[in-house]
Amino acid sequence: MPDNFLISRRNFMIMPACLAALSACKLGSSASVLKVAGYTMGTNYSIVAVDHTQSLTEEKLRTDIDNALLNVNAQLSNWDATSEISRFNASTSTDSASISPALAEVMNAADTVHVASDGQFDVTLGPLIDLWGFGAADNSAHEPSAEAIEAALRTSGQSRTLSISDQSLQKRVPGTEIYLSAIGKGYGVDVIARKLESYGIKDFMVEIGGDLYTAGLNPDGAPWQIGIETPDAHDRTMHEVVGLSNMGMATSGDYRNYFEKDGVRYSHIIDAQTGRPITHTTASVTVLTENAMLADAWATAMLVLGKERGLEIANNRNMAVLFIERDSNATHTKFITTPSTRFSEMQA
Repeated sequence: MPDNFLISRRNFMIMPACLAALSACKLGSSASVLKVAGYTMGTNYSIVAVDHTQSLTEEKLRTDIDNALLNVNAQLSNWDATSEISRFNASTSTDSASISPALAEVMNAADTVHVASDGQFDVTLGPLIDLWGFGAADNSAHEPSAEAIEAALRTSGQSRTLSISDQSLQKRVPGTEIYLSAIGKGYGVDVIARKLESYGIKDFMVEIGGDLYTAGLNPDGAPWQIGIETPDAHDRTMHEVVGLSNMGMATSGDYRNYFEKDGVRYSHIIDAQTGRPITHTTASVTVLTENAMLADAWATAMLVLGKERGLEIANNRNMAVLFIERDSNATHTKFITTPSTRFSEMQA
């Protein structure tokens, strides 16, 4: 499936004005609302932009956005054998390789989050994710043997197996591969946001498969209203609404991609230290930060870390993070919500 890039994790509900149809609607006589939607990276994208100059058409916007996203796929897609990252993965060379500015931006961001998250955000865990049956390989989810997990761990560990610089990338272990599923969609959102800004558009919302960035105000002249979904695969209700402006947002949850065996629940969120799915009670994490790429990466990192350590890091770094946990003491499904200090301040 060459078009695929990532698995969608749409854990939110967008609540701006005028989303009923994907056609331009008018805001008085001085602005128009442009709406564009499509398919990219194995999921859907949607854009709402307030054009105060009425100088841009939906057709022009759609063409430019689709071309920009094709470029992102050509650099970052693990499903495209000809992409830049796939060619790097296919090589067993341990020589330093020059990389594009786009891949360099993503890898340096990934390295920053890796270090700050106790190593739990790790772009080299793809073989482990595949091993458990949650990845790009067309395998059913299952519990692998301890020996298989140990073998996969030998080629993972971002700080041990990779050397990342501003313009180059180097394998320290020949069999190491990089998977960008936890940061690539966010980067794609930021690429589109920059494209809209280049048109002079200041009020917009961009979303790809659950990762999003909002700028300015929605068509009602208010911050964009985004609903965070309750982390229950059987109950698609809204858990909380946040107002968002000039920030990226991403939510990562363990409740859509998992399997159960002998009464044990195994999610697709893998602990980088053990090579096994997380076992704590944190079910969903939402991160608000300066761009969608970092929100994407940090949402995954915080979910792996869990509420206790995640909240400590979030407060130390003044990050806006919302943790939703399963109440293990409840006799029926119940969730406990814990915001970081910054998240509470932003939503006050």
